[in-house]
Amino acid sequence: MEPRAFSAFPFWLALILAGLLGIHITGSFVRSQKNHTLIFTKENTIRNCSCSVDIRDCDYCLANLMCNCKTVLPSTMEKTTYKSHLTIWFTDTSVLEMLLNFTRVWDLKLSFCGTTPLPTEYLAIWGLRKLQVNKVKGRFPEQSVIIHSSNNNENEDLLAVNNKDRQMLAYISFLDTSLFNGYSLLKSYSVENVSSITEHFPSLLYSDVFSTSDNKSYVVTFIY
Repeated sequence: MEPRAFSAFPFWLALILAGLLGIHITGSFVRSQKNHTLIFTKENTIRNCSCSVDIRDCDYCLANLMCNCKTVLPSTMEKTTYKSHLTIWFTDTSVLEMLLNFTRVWDLKLSFCGTTPLPTEYLAIWGLRKLQVNKVKGRFPEQSVIIHSSNNNENEDLLAVNNKDRQMLAYISFLDTSLFNGYSLLKSYSVENVSSITEHFPSLLYSDVFSTSDNKSYVVTFIY
């Protein structure tokens, strides 16, 4: 009796462990299959890809092989909102400006795949929460910065209402493209409670396009 009881115990234990392992594997598989957007440019061509796995930076062949990619004409590019992770590989600021300037992005990775140093230009990005940059070269190749945190509500709008004073809170970041030259550490500086960007930063590029509405307050972040 005792040998049979002893042999039955590992069998049921194995079933329980197998079930738990199956749940873990299934959960891991589902998480790994969550798609993110990759946009890259090469030889005046823009490719918009949906990827379920991470692709090594600037590996165009692997991206075309592992992701679902389509060619996009610059004339058909429209401003959109990226609520999931967005990665952009770029070689010059002109295309990056077309893809990113005044686009709504929450979680962004920018990888510089070129060899020519970039000039100092500024891009305006709405609602940016997290930025990761890969400079490929230089003393500080890969870095990241948290602009602001969220409550992990994916349906959260980029303009959050402050119930206390009913102000609309808008996040806007200005990115200096020369940071990809790799000469220094990635830095950011935020100014809160900005009621008028034109008055606070009169010499800032694009400042004249922002609303001066009395019920809107900006959080302005400079990334350099």
